[in-house]
Amino acid sequence: MENREKQLQSFGRLLDIMDTLREKCPWDHKQTFESLRPQTIEEVYELSDALLNNDMKNISKELGDVLLHVVFYAKLGSESGTFDIGDVIDRLCEKLIYRHPHIYGDTVAEDAGQVIKNWEQLKQAEKDGNKTILSGVPASLPPLIKAYRIQDKARAVGFDWQKKEDVWDKVKEEIAEFQEEISSKNFSEQSAEAELGDVLFSIVNASRLYGLNPDNALEATCKKFKDRFTYLEVESKKDGKKLNEMTLAEMDAYWDEAKKKGL
Repeated sequence: MENREKQLQSFGRLLDIMDTLREKCPWDHKQTFESLRPQTIEEVYELSDALLNNDMKNISKELGDVLLHVVFYAKLGSESGTFDIGDVIDRLCEKLIYRHPHIYGDTVAEDAGQVIKNWEQLKQAEKDGNKTILSGVPASLPPLIKAYRIQDKARAVGFDWQKKEDVWDKVKEEIAEFQEEISSKNFSEQSAEAELGDVLFSIVNASRLYGLNPDNALEATCKKFKDRFTYLEVESKKDGKKLNEMTLAEMDAYWDEAKKKGL
């Protein structure tokens, strides 16, 4: 309980600081919902970087930055008389209790899958909830994450492959259609992009069915490629070579060295 009291005091201190900054700091005073939005997105991505690096110190720091934005928006809401931080927290608490009837009610949920299914059904029943299953997926999400969330929400109401192995036929079908479009005499960039989108969507679907996160997977591959290419760039420069004058075979030699070093 002592720790909880300390946490509440810390939160109260943050609210007091926000009040002071909003009143006395010229920059903070002129901010609006619209001006803060891009910065909020940036802060969330910085938190994402810290999470990917499992950097606990920076995770704590970036969480603070995200929390600042939550408090800032709530302060703006209180100034307009529409909501304040208490409303934000109370609505969140009420939603969590309502959507966890297996904890706070008599509903039974034996596994995580049933919890998700109940969650989606309850969202549909809420008066101010999403009008359709997929309308709850933010339009501004990065496409790879959006594809995963769309498929996951459809799965929650039973729209999914009966056997996960069946997805590979779909993946092969989409790849074949993409190859056919790319090789067509009547090649159309728009059609080719549409087929490529189908390929990527099917790959995301396969990863989801096998319990893998495609965004995490691609992020790890991007980091691996960056590390190996940087090694190639730095080490070849040490040897007096220029990338644009090297053959692919010469580049591959450095690339293989990077792999052997665990990069």
